[in-house]
Amino acid sequence: MTETATLGAGCFWCVEAIFEELNGVSSVTSGYTGGSVKNPSYKEVCNGTTGHAEVAQIVFDPNVISFTEILEVFWQTHDPTTLNRQGADVGTQYRSAIFYHNQEQKTIAEGLKKELDASGAWDNPIVTEISAISEFYPAEEYHQEYYQNNPNAGYCSYVIRPKVEKFRKVFADKLKD
Repeated sequence: MTETATLGAGCFWCVEAIFEELNGVSSVTSGYTGGSVKNPSYKEVCNGTTGHAEVAQIVFDPNVISFTEILEVFWQTHDPTTLNRQGADVGTQYRSAIFYHNQEQKTIAEGLKKELDASGAWDNPIVTEISAISEFYPAEEYHQEYYQNNPNAGYCSYVIRPKVEKFRKVFADKLKD
């Protein structure tokens, strides 16, 4: 039995590169959700007019890694306090978001967000959107496994690689063998 988590944390290339390395994750698909246009293209989403977020849809085995653990990685691998922005990526498509698939995920996400906000882990309040999943649209094929397929591309070298290296150090006990 598997479960699905759908998360937005900036550019989906970064999110996918991190989550596909977690033990218990069987697949990660870059795509779009949360918008009003059916079957949006990357160009349309990047224009910021469709309302979609760039997301990674993560299929995982809850007997190996829990939804709570998935969210722990999510919270620690991006800045959930910047509205519609992650680093140099700016626009509503880059918003921090958890698109829950059931009531249990909603309860866990809201509880963790409240707990983290109260903890003072960040100087600013968490602005992560927590919404029910709407239609998920897989991104174009060239976006899938982007970091794996393009490790020497500029964005991969300067943005994704440092994030992945930091993630590997912090979550070494959760990585695939």
